[in-house]
Amino acid sequence: MADLAKTPFVRELASSDKKIRDKATDSLSLFLRSKTDLSLLDLLKLWKGLFFCFYHSDRPLTQQALARNLSYTLVPSLPRATVHRFLRAFWITIGREFHAIDRLRLDKYLLLIRSYVGVGFQVFLKGNNSAAAATNGTKDCNKKRKREETAKSKKRSKSKSKKTTQDASDDEETPDSTAPSTSSDWTDLQSYLEILSEGPLHPLNFDPSQPKPDEEKGVIPMPHGPDGLRYHLLDIYIDELEKVLEFDADTGKPSGDVPAEILLAPIERLKAETPHKPVRVRAAETLADERLVTWGWKEKPNIEESEEEESEEEWGGFGDE
Repeated sequence: MADLAKTPFVRELASSDKKIRDKATDSLSLFLRSKTDLSLLDLLKLWKGLFFCFYHSDRPLTQQALARNLSYTLVPSLPRATVHRFLRAFWITIGREFHAIDRLRLDKYLLLIRSYVGVGFQVFLKGNNSAAAATNGTKDCNKKRKREETAKSKKRSKSKSKKTTQDASDDEETPDSTAPSTSSDWTDLQSYLEILSEGPLHPLNFDPSQPKPDEEKGVIPMPHGPDGLRYHLLDIYIDELEKVLEFDADTGKPSGDVPAEILLAPIERLKAETPHKPVRVRAAETLADERLVTWGWKEKPNIEESEEEESEEEWGGFGDE
């Protein structure tokens, strides 16, 4: 595993030839699906190779294709046992290397970061809603089938119709214990958002309570920030969220089961706990986005109250004695 970052398919991901890139992506996806026992340290070694593979990718179209291959193509194909560790390894790598990215290569890394924010919402928010819809659809089909069987049984025997109807009603009222309860289970989404809150959206740049890194003992803390990474996530957070939501045509509000409080919790925490005023202001601007008001997630801010809060935060200088 130590030499995985130097394997051919990692290098081939940066190729300008689409066929070679696609083949390398398939190889990487197959490897990660077959190795469900990879540790966080193993995935960090892999991401170190992927990071510098992306570093050396040339031409805008190649960079865009590679960013999508590493995110929207790769992440949804990962097994559930691996996906959170893989995403944690990505954010640790970005936190460690962000200061080292030069200005000529910064834009393509910002695109990669945007892609990972978006694919996280796609997998844990949209994917969860799709699974819930599929589960509900299966239940509806089962109920319809039972009703049809009940109708047929009535025609066959009049004397047994009451009993058959009662049994069918009992079956409809009895919950299906084998069906997964996905409509209100947002555990995976919360775990993903905790990764963001622990890393790029953490209120502090330096946390004295954070343990010192010791990879040999498996202690790998998440880097906090930096502010440039925080600002980028705050800028794109609602944009990427909007892409995966489905909206009601009449009301303009998101349809389906959407946990608004869970989704906004990392930004609410950042606004409430960060000691840096510029970060507080940017977090407040994100939470004041007009789209959140339209979706019914936030109330329209009172201009007078906002001005009072800003005036209270300003330092008025030393008082006269």
